[in-house]
Amino acid sequence: MSVEIKVPSPGESVSEVEIASWMVADGEYVEKDQEIVELDSDKATLAMPAEQAGVVKILVEEGEAVEVGQVIGMIDTDAKAPEGAAPAKKEDAPKAEEKAEAPKAAPSTETTYASGTPSPAAKKILDEKGVDASEVSGSGRDGRITKEDAIKAEVSMGTAGTADRPTSTARMSSLRRKLAKRLVSVKNETAMLTTFNEVDMKPIFDLRKQYKEEFKEKHGVSLGFMSFFTLAVTRALKLYPQVNSMIDGDNLITFDYADISIAVSGPRGLMVPVVRNAEHMSFAGVEKEIGRLALRVREGQITVDEMTGGTFTITNGGVFGSMLSTPIINPPQSAILGMHNIVERPVAINGNVEIRPIMFVALSYDHRVIDGRESVGFLVAIKEALENPQEHLMNNEVKKALQL
Repeated sequence: MSVEIKVPSPGESVSEVEIASWMVADGEYVEKDQEIVELDSDKATLAMPAEQAGVVKILVEEGEAVEVGQVIGMIDTDAKAPEGAAPAKKEDAPKAEEKAEAPKAAPSTETTYASGTPSPAAKKILDEKGVDASEVSGSGRDGRITKEDAIKAEVSMGTAGTADRPTSTARMSSLRRKLAKRLVSVKNETAMLTTFNEVDMKPIFDLRKQYKEEFKEKHGVSLGFMSFFTLAVTRALKLYPQVNSMIDGDNLITFDYADISIAVSGPRGLMVPVVRNAEHMSFAGVEKEIGRLALRVREGQITVDEMTGGTFTITNGGVFGSMLSTPIINPPQSAILGMHNIVERPVAINGNVEIRPIMFVALSYDHRVIDGRESVGFLVAIKEALENPQEHLMNNEVKKALQL
């Protein structure tokens, strides 16, 4: 008996996916529920398990676009599993054309004149110009590189060479192609502007230093920056509800709740899972939920439902070293907050110069929905909450807010 391997629907409105990779080889025996193929949609990458045990026959190769419901393979359920053998991985199956190569002799590490050793003067010139001695032919005794050889090599550096110039071409994944289209559409279809500010992070540093051990012991998660920023955003959204709005045709929809999309870098690119009803969460609740979603992104288990429906986005380019950027709006939302790296800078405090940990923050917004007053006021509200979290985020009851 043969069972068809059909493409499941990865989500509403998705009609086509791409075969990202087969996780088994053609003719391999698989167990029931063993993951056999990864599918790329324009929203996420999904792993598909085998419905029955048997031998797989692949009908559609990797990189091909297929429709939802299309048969991409078969499983022969009458085939028996190899005795005493676990299912082989795809990469374990050798290709017919592959042949064993004889081991190559290790290159000699002995340095001689004939090997192209530069003279001290030549070595200094090559080092100053960033030229590798192995790329220079020596004309001295036994092939030694002379000063004249080094000078000539310097002169010839600007000429065309004969070295290999390899390139590679690979089809973009369905997710990456969809993302590219969305980014271009945002630039073309919105009146996007960005406003900037800076935040003195010392008050948050002090709180984390004082309570981080107790917080982690009590809740099992670290007290990070994201909980402060998320709760500062939910507070600012209440003060400036226009920022928590989006355009629907000729209508403007304003949300009375805060579903915060958090940009997370995963093995298949940037994903944006959503923290639902963040306005009702505590510091511990936000940290636990962000940790859970980030883990699902890294393990490739995040679902389409977990990444849709956000009303506002936070992205943190600072983890990659970004000092300042203009983040692009995550449609159909109307605004996105960009966090950046924290650098110690000299600032004026009560007439004195002090060194403080400063972060630049950026708010990109759709000017069709949000006016300059709201955008600047919103970012200032975030700044004041982060620079005085005890008053604005903790109601002057730190231990109670941290549930300690």
